Formats: sequence, structure tokens, C-alpha cells
Amino acid sequence: MAGKVFFSVTMSLDGFMAPEAVPVEYLFSPEGHHDPRAQRWLAKWSELQAWLFPQRWFRENLKLGEGGEEGLDNDIARSTYERTGASVMGKRMFDAGELAWPEDAPFHTPVFVVTHTERDPWERPGGTTFHFVNDGIESALLQAREAAGDRDVRIAGGAETIQQYLDSGLLDEFSITLAPVLFGTGIRLFDHVDPDRLTLDQARSDASSRVTHLTYTVAKRRPAATA
Repeated sequence: MAGKVFFSVTMSLDGFMAPEAVPVEYLFSPEGHHDPRAQRWLAKWSELQAWLFPQRWFRENLKLGEGGEEGLDNDIARSTYERTGASVMGKRMFDAGELAWPEDAPFHTPVFVVTHTERDPWERPGGTTFHFVNDGIESALLQAREAAGDRDVRIAGGAETIQQYLDSGLLDEFSITLAPVLFGTGIRLFDHVDPDRLTLDQARSDASSRVTHLTYTVAKRRPAATA
């Protein structure tokens, strides 16, 4: 269990990692296609992730066809995937993905879903198996570490799950891809994180013509000495 625990997300310039929450059934259902809330959510999400869609690795992984852009953004997207031996996600992210992901889900590793719902493991083509963990984030991480071996564990999302891992001091590093878009409202990445419990160091910064990739290491902040 030598790998790191990390997350990697795209964030708007004003600090949002997703538009305002919309019920999953509105996003990926026939009714949602005509719902202004769902249309607005999908439009904002597409704008935020626009840097990723043309990348060669993204197109290959989702079997969207040959070709695509190569360069810094493509290299970072590919390396994030290649370092990941297992993923952890929350129930809301899984519920949305279950409706939206192709049959050959895009992880190709074990995925541990933090949930209160009991369910047998769900195996998909291409090497992805979803395991449903009912006893908290630490248990999910322990199982993910065992599955990942010497590779890294990615906390895939959503925001609440990432915040729980940050606040618990269980993360080693994270990467933010800063996109040149403004949301105004939405789900903030650091809303419920206690800033007094963590200290961050910037490990690297890489800029392309589309976005800026920022990587930070995370450590628990030591309590202040008392007289």
C-alpha cells in the first residue's frame, strides 16, 4: 500500500467545481432534456470541461473515435488515469454516472462507492467493478488501497466526498485544473473544509493555452503549542 491518495478536478476561476446541484433524474432522463435547470447545468459543465473533450486520451478512453489533440493537457489527463489503481466516489456521483457512463465504464479499475445502500458488486466490461461500502470513508479508502497495490487511489468525487477526505486528513495531494470560466453560483470545492486542519504546499504549476494545472501536497497542520 505504497501509493498516494489524491484527487484531481477542474475548477472555475471563481472557485466552483460544478454548477448548482440538480436532481440526477433531471440530468439524464428524457424529461430533463426539456428542463431548463438540466440544460443550464449541462451547458455549464460542458464549458468547464471543454479543455478535456478534444484530448486524444479522452477520446480513446471513451471510444469516441481516432485522433484528438496531443500535448500538455493530453499528457496530464493520461498520467492521471495511468497512476490510478482504484477510485473512491460518493453515491451522488455514482447515481449520475450509472445513467451517463457507457457500458464500458471509463475507470477500468475497482471503484469503491461510499453509500448507505447495500448492493452487490457491479462488474462492467473493461475492468471496472463498483463495490458499495456502507461503513464510511476510511473503510472505503482502506479497501481501495488494498485493491490499488503500489498504484495511487483517486478520490473521484463529488465535492462532498472530496471535502470529507480533505477534512479527515486522508489526502496526500491534489490537482486543480483551473479553467477560464465563471459560474457565479454552484458547488464550491472547499466550502466545508476546516482551513485550520491542513497545510498546503504548491508542488508544480503547468499552463497550456486552455487551462492551468496546479498541484499541491497536503499535510495535517500541527496544533499550536500551549504555554
